[in-house]
Amino acid sequence: MHRNARTEHEHAWLRYATGVSPLRTRAATTAVAAFAAVAACAWFGLARGQSDDARLTAPPEAEFHFARLVYRDSPYSRRGYYGRGRGAWTTDYPDAEYHVMQGIGRFTGIDIAEVDPDGNGGRLIQLVDERVFDYPWLYAVEVGQWLLDDSEAKILREYLDRGGFLMVDDFWGEYQWDVFVESLRKVFPDKPIQELGEDHELLHVLYDLNQRTQIPGRGGQRPETPRWRGVFDDDGRLMVAINFNMDMGDAWEHADDPWYPEPMTALAYRFAVNYLIYTMTH
Repeated sequence: MHRNARTEHEHAWLRYATGVSPLRTRAATTAVAAFAAVAACAWFGLARGQSDDARLTAPPEAEFHFARLVYRDSPYSRRGYYGRGRGAWTTDYPDAEYHVMQGIGRFTGIDIAEVDPDGNGGRLIQLVDERVFDYPWLYAVEVGQWLLDDSEAKILREYLDRGGFLMVDDFWGEYQWDVFVESLRKVFPDKPIQELGEDHELLHVLYDLNQRTQIPGRGGQRPETPRWRGVFDDDGRLMVAINFNMDMGDAWEHADDPWYPEPMTALAYRFAVNYLIYTMTH
């Protein structure tokens, strides 16, 4: 697939993915969006009066926005247990999206919303209303600390069943895996988590990514074995891409830091582009 190639299938999918559900009335949409914005402000620590922040409330303004999932910390996670600091969902924010969106803009012909150093241009998504359906691609970081309740799991399941794509990243070891799976089972009690084979389309849709190299966090390589896993729908479409025992978010965040290894950032950028193209063509 060449840089500027866009199929009719891609555009049809985008028109669906960025469309607002006709079931929502204007009053209901406004009320629910206002509630979600206030709740997100509380979690994000935004000052009073910022509940109209575009990251929380604005509609799509481009074919692709970097949409980050906002979630509560599990009481079994280190942040949830100690109850201090910003939520785990804020990890690498907003530097990761600021840098990776520049790369996506350079390497593809997709109409993107650039993200500035404060995160403007990106989107912060809570699973409390249908706003998530406006965005075809959703990123969740440190999911070894997340907690979804039943209503959030229901919305996420519908989002994924209707063609959405979730990429999860930056969690390590069996304990964090168990915390992650506890919430994911609420979303998919009926679907297994599977290993991605070397020949899976995700690894070849634009760049051939047959390396199984651990993309490290800022602390360097770790002893855990990197795993590419996923959850598929009944037609074989990958709905959830699971980056386990690796940290693409750090590779994006530190793209301009001379101490972070450039080959790892380059690899993480190529994964991001492959994920995005796969999302928009499936």
